[in-house]
Amino acid sequence: MSVAIQDTDSNTLALLGKKQVLKRRFGFWSLFGFAVCELITWETVLALFSQGFDNGGPAGLVYGFIIAWSSTFSVYSVISELASMAPIAGGQYYWVYMLAPQRYKVFCSYIIGWLTTLAWVATVATETIFAGSMLQGLIIMDHPDYDAKAWQGTLFAWLVIAVAIFINIVIPGMLPKFEIFIIVLHIAGFITILTLLWVYAPHNSASFVFTTSLNEGGWPTQGLSYCVGFLGNVATFVGADASVHMAEEVAHAAKNIPRAICGSMIINGIVGFAMMLTVLFCLGDVDTVLDSATGYPFMQVFYDSVQSVAGATVMAALVLVLTWACATGIITTASRMAWSFARDRGTPFGKTISYVSPRRKIPIVGVFVVTGLAALLTLIYIGSPTAFNDVISLTITGFYCSYFLPAAFLLYHRIKGHVLPHQQDTPGIPIGDDTVDAASGPFEKSDVPKDDPGAKSTSLADRDVELPAIEPPLEQSRHHSVVQAQLIWGPWHIPGIFGIINNAYACVYMIFVIFWSVWPPSTPVDYQTMNYSIVVTGGVVIFSIIWYFVRGRKEYKGPLIDDEVAAVLRLGSVVHV
Repeated sequence: MSVAIQDTDSNTLALLGKKQVLKRRFGFWSLFGFAVCELITWETVLALFSQGFDNGGPAGLVYGFIIAWSSTFSVYSVISELASMAPIAGGQYYWVYMLAPQRYKVFCSYIIGWLTTLAWVATVATETIFAGSMLQGLIIMDHPDYDAKAWQGTLFAWLVIAVAIFINIVIPGMLPKFEIFIIVLHIAGFITILTLLWVYAPHNSASFVFTTSLNEGGWPTQGLSYCVGFLGNVATFVGADASVHMAEEVAHAAKNIPRAICGSMIINGIVGFAMMLTVLFCLGDVDTVLDSATGYPFMQVFYDSVQSVAGATVMAALVLVLTWACATGIITTASRMAWSFARDRGTPFGKTISYVSPRRKIPIVGVFVVTGLAALLTLIYIGSPTAFNDVISLTITGFYCSYFLPAAFLLYHRIKGHVLPHQQDTPGIPIGDDTVDAASGPFEKSDVPKDDPGAKSTSLADRDVELPAIEPPLEQSRHHSVVQAQLIWGPWHIPGIFGIINNAYACVYMIFVIFWSVWPPSTPVDYQTMNYSIVVTGGVVIFSIIWYFVRGRKEYKGPLIDDEVAAVLRLGSVVHV
């Protein structure tokens, strides 16, 4: 990567208040591979097949997938616009701070920071349990007399975590190459499995696939069943914002992150839909498939298709490898999110968690924190796999809540015309000191110090200054925070009325998803079948509110500006660059 590109990215990051401490290892193609493999849509279609099949049936899965794909693309196009405006690892909590009204920005940013961080920790637990239980399913397929225990599934999940920690900490420089290899395997595996199923499996009729509806949850109407089962398709696309939290390790982040997110949504949507249709056409005996001893219907479909334990094992092992790789990338993303929130003093022990290895340029402590918490969450699986589903549900409710608030604020600002056209090499928001008069208008410009030689510049690249050498973070002697100032579009956004319509639709869709994400999967509802996601997500919000008033408000002042950046910009009052 050229020095010029690194300087441009470092300057852009400085305009957002942060100095460069992580290494920019990812170019577009490696980030694209990362984004595609974090979604692994066709693999997730197989893993979550039964949820939508029970509530909605084949028709519900097919049409629900199309709705979820197009609607989620709308959501992530808004996320891409925000990432282009402010390409920073903090993502949602940073955007909420820069978009929210002055009075509520710190509080809202703090809550969203906690919600996003813990949603990613829950995603680590979820994906590692998926990989661990798939490994257990493979053993069951090869050894039918194996007596599978839930605690063994948790141990397998810990094995997945251990390997992922090794890749993230010991050989982090291999991550970009690893992601490119995985995307090749992702596409090659898809073609291989699709071909084998179409050639060897018995085929259902088109009428069965496109017109058959099921209501195994016992809901009063088929419409309710469709809505409950729709969450299976929603979960297929959760986590596409993984690229956002890698922003400080990506070259040309303001352009490459939106391209990677949107490109991965297109590719994964196509292969996911193709796999959905293939499995439905090649399903075979429904009862046998859904009651598979492996715990995963797709493994039974593989066996029924090729009529060979060895062949089905190889096919299922391919899905396992890709799921394992996805878990590795999710740990990378979760650690960056935790590190970012910690460096802004949003978490307890922020200084420790925000430590960055000066040699490897990665947040080592952050990796151990998120994997340690995830490992503890997987213990729930031992007590009750059903109860662990509530951890899974946090990934939907938590993520969509964290997306909704910045998207809603952005909609307000774009309707009001508060966002200026894109300016070359300028991120979407200036920075300033937290000594700003809170009574000033949200878009009111303060005077620039007269002795500032770069007062009229629009980029640090235009200033006759040099950013300090990157060292481990120093003790901050005072807090500088991002101020609410005139917003500027990044290099990627949907212009005009089309952007407003898309933004509005994304907000409405997110409310719909959040509402249905707390519904139980079947009736009658009792303590065993109840969906406790509202309790889990509500607990996270309540905890963060309590912690905010107990201690958080004393430490968290919003996203901070590093002392080194503040010194370069000569912050004495608000500086608009």
